[in-house]
Amino acid sequence: MTADSEPFPWRSRAALLLGTGLLHLIGRTWRIRVANGEALAAARASGRGFVFSLWHGHLLPLLWHHRGEGVVVLISEHRDGELVARAAASLGFGLIRGSTTRGAGRALISMVRTLQEGKEIAITPDGPKGPARRYAPGALVAAQRADALILPVVAVAERAWRLRSWDRFMIPKPFSRITVAYGDPEKVLAESARAAAEESGRFEALMGRALELAGGDD
Repeated sequence: MTADSEPFPWRSRAALLLGTGLLHLIGRTWRIRVANGEALAAARASGRGFVFSLWHGHLLPLLWHHRGEGVVVLISEHRDGELVARAAASLGFGLIRGSTTRGAGRALISMVRTLQEGKEIAITPDGPKGPARRYAPGALVAAQRADALILPVVAVAERAWRLRSWDRFMIPKPFSRITVAYGDPEKVLAESARAAAEESGRFEALMGRALELAGGDD
């Protein structure tokens, strides 16, 4: 499937969310199919905490798809992050605030502790400011320290608006068909947190394979 690259007419994410009400309204119309759902089932069957790894531009439909499941989301303390945090909280997600640029140490400690408690965390390794689809090491370091799996997940919409932002943030149009695809859960192989950062390329490739399962996008 291919996404419609027509620019979204609204100029701010505040207009996009409209107090999160619009997301709840549009999300109910989306038609979602799942590819390789067995990978998610396998990660959950392990009984251990794991990391959902998703690109920042795919965040909105994936928040909707996993609403009410008790997943904890890492969200930046940037102004735009506050809007996403409100949307995530309204959908039943737990929150960890911080990023590689603000509150990094505090956020890492919280992520490791949450994973060790057996919970699921969602991280956008290219957020909060990009570059798009480049794997920053935060998720890898947290997973290595907690001995947790990383599960790639992507979303591809048949018809979508795209914001003129660094991540080309995707808003699926009403009644759009969306494919959510999971890669196979993988462990960070490095024996130290410092070395874990060197596996970014491997996990970018794993995200690419998940995108192929979803049919690819632009």
